[in-house]
Amino acid sequence: MGFREFGRSDRVALQLRRETAELLRQEVHDERLRQLVVTDVQVTRDLQRATVFYVLPEKVDAGDVATALKKAAGFLRGSIAKRMRLRKVPELIFRYDHKEEEAERLWALVDQADTGSPVEPDDLAAPAVDD
Repeated sequence: MGFREFGRSDRVALQLRRETAELLRQEVHDERLRQLVVTDVQVTRDLQRATVFYVLPEKVDAGDVATALKKAAGFLRGSIAKRMRLRKVPELIFRYDHKEEEAERLWALVDQADTGSPVEPDDLAAPAVDD
C-alpha cells in the first residue's frame, strides 16, 4: 500500500498523533498528561477538527485529565502549528478511548456464554459514556 493511497486527512491524522503524543511526553509540564497514551486521531475531511483519543493508567483520575487537556489544548495546537506545515491547524478535541474496555466486556460475555452461565440483559448493554 503506497503513501498516496491514504487521503490527506488520514496523513494529517497520523502526523497529529505523533506530534501530540511527543508534545504530551516532552513539553507539557502537567504530570497527569504525561501519563496518558494517544491511541488514535481522527480528522474531519475539511481538516477543521481533530478528535484525539487517549487512554489512562488506572490510578489517574479521568476528570482531572479531561480538565487539564482542555487547558493544554491551546498550547498543544500552537506547538503543533510550529511543527507541522499546515495552513490551519485543526481544533483539538480530546475523548477518552473506550475501545479497550468495550473489548474486555465483550470477551467476558463470550467467556460467560462458553461456561454455560446465563447472560443477563444488563450484561449486554454497553456502559454509559461520559466524556
